[in-house]
Amino acid sequence: MKRGVVIGITAVGLGVALVAGVVLAQQPASPGGGTAPRQMGPGMMPHGVMPHGQMPHGPMMPSGAPAAAGVPTLPGQDAFGAIAEIVRLLDADPQTDWSKVDLERLRQHLIDMNEVVLRAEVKASAVPGGLATDVNGIGRTEQAIRAMVVPHAGELDQTPGLAAKTEIIPGGVRLTVTARDPGDDKTVARVRGLGLIGLLTLGAHHQPHHLAMVRGEAMSGHGH
Repeated sequence: MKRGVVIGITAVGLGVALVAGVVLAQQPASPGGGTAPRQMGPGMMPHGVMPHGQMPHGPMMPSGAPAAAGVPTLPGQDAFGAIAEIVRLLDADPQTDWSKVDLERLRQHLIDMNEVVLRAEVKASAVPGGLATDVNGIGRTEQAIRAMVVPHAGELDQTPGLAAKTEIIPGGVRLTVTARDPGDDKTVARVRGLGLIGLLTLGAHHQPHHLAMVRGEAMSGHGH
């Protein structure tokens, strides 16, 4: 009986010693070489584990360390970005005559672009050699259509292989674009495939036009 009690006590003692050894092995060493006790407070995690809410969620480097924070490059709004680009160009040009600069004029033009691109109603129909497009809107949208589409037809008419004309219709403009060579099937298909919005992008005149507008310079064929 006594032998059984001794064996039981010995087993319990060994178990306690093993548990204590594991706990002590996980504690940081104190400056004096001993092991400093570590108490777990509210919200604390075991050593080496970070609470989820404090974990970095940005891009990670191959080593697993968070990448250095960069500087945002997007302006947050397209029109704002276009104006900011013009301002940088004006600042970089020592010949800029600031007494003539009119950024509000560009802002109004960008509003017109937004109205035509996002709000206008467009009905296109195939015509011999190309495409006729009725572009309609009300209020500011109608004004923007006439301010943009009519002058742009002049640009399209100067594009090699294309002929363009406009007609004022109730609520907007009818734009007709055709291939100068009606037998040029590829050009005809391109005109029809581009449609209104694609045709408005042709000709790299928009950006120079914006800069000239801000500087108070006139551009032939543009009424705005």
